[in-house]
Amino acid sequence: MTDQQQPNEWFALEVVAASDAAEAIEFAMNELECLGSEINSLRKKPGEDLTISGYFEHEIGDETVAQAISYSLEVYGLSPESVRGRSWRRIGKTDWLYDWKKHWKPTTIGSFVVSPPWETVDDADRHVIFIEPNMAFGTGTHATTQLCLEAIGEIYRPGETLLDVGTGTGILAIGAALMNAVAGREMPRLTGCDLDAGSIDIARENAELNNVGGTIDFYVGSIKEDTEPADLVVANLTIDVIKPLLDLLLAKAKRSLMLSGVLVEQREELVSELEKRGITEAEIRTSGEWIAAIIRRS
Repeated sequence: MTDQQQPNEWFALEVVAASDAAEAIEFAMNELECLGSEINSLRKKPGEDLTISGYFEHEIGDETVAQAISYSLEVYGLSPESVRGRSWRRIGKTDWLYDWKKHWKPTTIGSFVVSPPWETVDDADRHVIFIEPNMAFGTGTHATTQLCLEAIGEIYRPGETLLDVGTGTGILAIGAALMNAVAGREMPRLTGCDLDAGSIDIARENAELNNVGGTIDFYVGSIKEDTEPADLVVANLTIDVIKPLLDLLLAKAKRSLMLSGVLVEQREELVSELEKRGITEAEIRTSGEWIAAIIRRS
């Protein structure tokens, strides 16, 4: 979104919650498609309640907000009492954008650097991915994005096809496209899908920003029976979305399947689902409260 397209004002959804629920509330903010979020922990003592703010172009209905927060708390295994209260605040046009630009700096993730487009990055040893801050997830600041992107840098081979299910900002497919461009390889079939049309628009914009527009097929939808298989399939979703898709994801992954968006406490649930399908040697990686599973096909 360019400065000329910015609305005249923004709205902040402010949720006061127990400190151990802060990440769950940020997750809910992203499910509500906030444009950015932050946790105010300034001068707070350990264990003290925190204020989590999500920024939007307009206010969202109370029932929709309540459902998103309730679902997120359930995913994280937290009680509704973790939330003390919530409210909306109308803010000036530039307040949060200025703060975002001031604090969001380039993030090194394995063989990549994820950066806002207003920064200059001089790192000849890494692939630089520029991402507009339209969504907090997919900017390289969330653990699940970092787990997946770092793994792509390690296991993806230029020339391979890739399918990114739940592509969001398109960061993972863009990373693969840049690896192919640097390797001088003919661009293989790279595909990203998402059920949210707004995410697909953002993914296409980010691909153009990184000079790989047109090399990735982004589309609204999900993986289906007639989806073409890919050498590497990535699904950074949630456990409740992954489970019903697992057979299809495995069937479409020719060499490797990467699953993320799964909490540490859900590890055994995911491992159990894989073992039911004869998969006993999945590589599990952990970052904070999140895990990623990498399944290499024989």
